Amino acid sequence: MRTTASAFAFTIICSAACGPSIMEGDDTGGGDDAPDVDAGIQSTQRCQKMDLLFVVDDSGSMMEEQGNLASNFPQFADVLDAYMVEAGLPLDYRLAITTTGRDVAYTEVLPPPFSTSLPMNEMGDDGAFRQSCGMSRRWLERTDPTVSTTFACAANVGTGGSSLEMPLYASELALKDRMTDGTNAGFLREDALLAVVYLSDEDDCSRRDNNFTHTATDPCTTVEPSEWVSFFDDLKGDRGRWATAVIAGPTACSSSFGDAAAATRLQQFVTLTGDNAVFSSICEGNLAGALQTALDTFTAACDTFPDID
Repeated sequence: MRTTASAFAFTIICSAACGPSIMEGDDTGGGDDAPDVDAGIQSTQRCQKMDLLFVVDDSGSMMEEQGNLASNFPQFADVLDAYMVEAGLPLDYRLAITTTGRDVAYTEVLPPPFSTSLPMNEMGDDGAFRQSCGMSRRWLERTDPTVSTTFACAANVGTGGSSLEMPLYASELALKDRMTDGTNAGFLREDALLAVVYLSDEDDCSRRDNNFTHTATDPCTTVEPSEWVSFFDDLKGDRGRWATAVIAGPTACSSSFGDAAAATRLQQFVTLTGDNAVFSSICEGNLAGALQTALDTFTAACDTFPDID
């Protein structure tokens, strides 16, 4: 939760997705009704693979949300395990977790009666995937033993993270910069649906600069959410090859988790993304419904996954 001195939040980003609910015997990728590519209509197929990224806010107000994510994840994983792609094969999925913070230095100017400036120097994951709880690599795969319990353990990322929540930039760092330097290399697959889940009780404060000055009355950032829509479009080559789910505050609200701020920028990000995106309220007090809605969105995106040569 963001304070007058800085900002706190929690965002979860996931990367991957496929087909609505659990569907059997449904072949949307061919047959007489398949789209005619020669006529200029892009063909579609049910995706075979899913790369799922959770971007989790690890600021001081997120302990209850992380615990609820962990307790609800086994049901989420059960649906993934039951989902069948073409030829009756199980979905080939991967799961990764990062947090909303990055290394950043800035000056926080406090309003009266304090009228002072605080130098802030915060550390974050910079998009690196978390490897904990006995994980053999920086992500989990369907064939790994105890995927549900390992992910539930890893989802408790702690509450000592940066007070400036940058979930959108964190996902870019994870899927671009940390791929380039080898930290997260090997996770992304060209033929997989990328699904990113963001979980936070604050709005996005993504910015790429450093050594800036911030006051309580200033906007946290002026970088437009559309920049990250364009990032994902460029990364995957087509809007239909990625999907996202945001779980945050629709307005300033309260629940058994505590207070949440209105996540205006994250709502804009979802609106700009379109059909393959969904926004759910963190103030429901239980993440089970939001996770199910995320899965429904991802599986629907999987069923219309574009086949790009």
